[in-house]
Amino acid sequence: MKAVLCREFGPPSILALSEAPAPLPGRGEVLIRVAAAAVNFPDTLIIQGRYQARPPFPFAPGGEVAGTIEALGEGVTGPDPGTRVLAMCGHGGFAELACAPTENVVVLPDHVDVVTAASLSYAYGTVLHALRDRAALQSDEMVLVLGAAGGAGMAALQVARIMGARVIAAASPSKHAACLAAGAEAVVDYTADNWRDRIKALAPTGMEVVFDAVGGPYAEPALRSIAWGGRYLVVGFAAGDIPRIPLNLALLKGCGILGVLYGTHVKREPEANRALMAQLFDWIATGALKPAIAHVWPLHRAAEALDLLLARQVTGKIILTT
Repeated sequence: MKAVLCREFGPPSILALSEAPAPLPGRGEVLIRVAAAAVNFPDTLIIQGRYQARPPFPFAPGGEVAGTIEALGEGVTGPDPGTRVLAMCGHGGFAELACAPTENVVVLPDHVDVVTAASLSYAYGTVLHALRDRAALQSDEMVLVLGAAGGAGMAALQVARIMGARVIAAASPSKHAACLAAGAEAVVDYTADNWRDRIKALAPTGMEVVFDAVGGPYAEPALRSIAWGGRYLVVGFAAGDIPRIPLNLALLKGCGILGVLYGTHVKREPEANRALMAQLFDWIATGALKPAIAHVWPLHRAAEALDLLLARQVTGKIILTT
């Protein structure tokens, strides 16, 4: 099979499309013939040796795929070969074949194509779990989304709007038009020194929910902008640094700081996740949700896609097709 292989840690330029032996599904796994794979921020980390998982060399990055079941591993009773599915596989997705644990596999309805399906788990699954299950977001509440033009940020903007919330999008100025077009009520330049003043002018009583997949120096100003009793969602650290938050802010704001680890949620509660994905499928069917996909490129452009992601030049997601 063809696969985009990482043979040593380094930047995306070290990746190469090569021939590789087909993987074999282990116990509790399925083998998927990959039709489409999403490009995500963890892919940039795993090839640099900066991710919590370090697969042995050579390996293919790519943790989010859609395609058809090719074979079942030991102890697996379904889905049957030929079934269309999406799955989170951790790594190995930038290839023609990939293995995934059965709890991470969701059967696709006929109306969801594989390109759309490949965009759903990491971004939209995380977001719906965060906003609905963790923050209990209510209609008309105000949500601040950090990094609103990225894959997770754009998904948060869209899902929050579907749930009836009002969204302030924090993004660099070049991304403001895209955020407004996606339904943001207002935008702020969070690279500006006075960006918290802008939030205060827009929401004098503060933000009920903050969705933070960025971290770094943006976290504390965002937390200081939260309303009394608000909910701060810790989703990720795309800025690179894990912030050290003064916990007295949680006391003074009476707010909750909530961790969001979607992959563990899926592993622990696979049926709840399948119900969550069914909600996303329903929104797609009715036209309420159209995932933000910036580019659909062939597999050999994987390194280019990762470079674009690292340069913060992507609005939405890039999907690679085999």
